[in-house]
Amino acid sequence: MEAKKSYAADLENRRISFTLIGFVVVLGFCYIFLEWANADKVIYQDTFSDIAIDDEEMIAQTQQNTPPPPPPEPITPPEIPPAIEVTKEEVTSSTADFSSETSTQEVIAPPPPPAPVQKPVEVAEEPIFVAVEKSASFPGGIDKLYKFLSKELDYPAAAKEAGIQGRVICQFVVNKDGSIVDIAVLKGIDPDLDREAVAVIKRMPKWIPAEQSGKKVRMRYTLPVVFKLN
Repeated sequence: MEAKKSYAADLENRRISFTLIGFVVVLGFCYIFLEWANADKVIYQDTFSDIAIDDEEMIAQTQQNTPPPPPPEPITPPEIPPAIEVTKEEVTSSTADFSSETSTQEVIAPPPPPAPVQKPVEVAEEPIFVAVEKSASFPGGIDKLYKFLSKELDYPAAAKEAGIQGRVICQFVVNKDGSIVDIAVLKGIDPDLDREAVAVIKRMPKWIPAEQSGKKVRMRYTLPVVFKLN
């Protein structure tokens, strides 16, 4: 069995009335909102205009009327001096007289040229002969030479203690005046014995020079100095 509603309890019959009431309420709220928004906007505009007016009054009060700057002074052109006329009579030519100055100056003579450098005259060294017609010799002959060596020869003690003996072969040059030069040891046996052989030759007297074609010449002589223990 279906339930039946009364006409008064059925809400579908009042749907149109409720819809109209809703529209009226919505329109009322919209009107109130618009009025409130316009009221705020007017107050904001009035406040801003008041502040702007106050600023203009303050600026007007603080502004000072400054006098305009004075006009610039007129620039006066410089005075131009009058032109100077030069006549032919005023122009005088001056010539410098150098004759008196040159005559009073002292004449400095140039320095003399340097003396020519004379080169030393090179004397050609005379040749030294090895084999000649007449050989150089000790004064008194070969026997006197051996006696001189045996008398003047000083046997070194170190070589004597070491038992060193033998011949030291020396060589020297006999000049044309008999002097002995360029002494050298060709073959030695001991440093002490070699020095003593050279020393004894230096102590020898002048020799009789060598001759070639009847003229005195320089000669190279070889002499053995004998060291012998008794």
